Amino acid sequence: MAFLRRLLTNHALNRTVGVSESAYLLGSSRSYSSGVSIVPEIYSQKISSCLCKDHGTLPWTHGSTMTLRTSLAPKSLIYLNEKRFATAQPKAPAQARQMGALKVSVSSPGFIYEPYAPREAIPFWRRWFTRDGWRRTKDDIILELKSAYAIAKLRKSGYSKQKFYTEAVDLYKEINTLMANGDKTSLRKAVTEKMYSALKNEIKQRESMWSSVNWELIEPIIKMRTLRARLIGVDRNDLNKVFVQLTLEFLAKQKFEAYDSKGVTVAGDKTKEVLVRDIWVFEKSLFHPGAYWRLCGRIKI
Repeated sequence: MAFLRRLLTNHALNRTVGVSESAYLLGSSRSYSSGVSIVPEIYSQKISSCLCKDHGTLPWTHGSTMTLRTSLAPKSLIYLNEKRFATAQPKAPAQARQMGALKVSVSSPGFIYEPYAPREAIPFWRRWFTRDGWRRTKDDIILELKSAYAIAKLRKSGYSKQKFYTEAVDLYKEINTLMANGDKTSLRKAVTEKMYSALKNEIKQRESMWSSVNWELIEPIIKMRTLRARLIGVDRNDLNKVFVQLTLEFLAKQKFEAYDSKGVTVAGDKTKEVLVRDIWVFEKSLFHPGAYWRLCGRIKI
């Protein structure tokens, strides 16, 4: 009888995993709520404290303020200012032109949706022969399905993994170099609004300690992989109006050295290579022609 009960429970679990695509593939307000503390510096200061605990669809954007809103309905929606996304299209920088086409920078949602966090490994027997293990397996499957759906949506817009990785490495190198040089003007064009504010404060803090910094990336990158993909909706009546966020892991060797006002080395050693692991989140609008990838956050593990 015990074995029969396990089979019935497993069958019910499989049915649960097969819930509607719109309910799980495009977002969970519960997961977002629990992930806010991971990268606090990139979140809007106006995020509402009353996030709904129910699973929902896209973190939709709508309303008259930038405050995140929720509904107590079974499929809760997250709303932002729809008008802001539809009208805010600042002029793209000169270096954002590629093959004669103008790339457009648009206003970012201002937060990382469901920030990546490593999942604790569990034994095989616990995963498949306990209720907690079945729930964990279901959650893992849902997380993977969300990423798969976001990538599928991205491919329809011409996404190529190899091309994106090449562009991501260029951005990784460019942003770190601009940070080292303290070039805030150029940095603004490569990152989102919230990320720029955080990086500007980092540069200010660093300049109070060191006069100048030397940073160098040793190429090629040792390892790159996509950890997570998520979609953020803008119009609940049009599923094509979305932002996509891709979380990438970089494993690379770098050289670093900092100097005081007299040019004396006070930190690091540019003759030594250091292995560094970074997790960055890149964002792009899929409904503005000419939109390009920008850094919207970094995740510390």
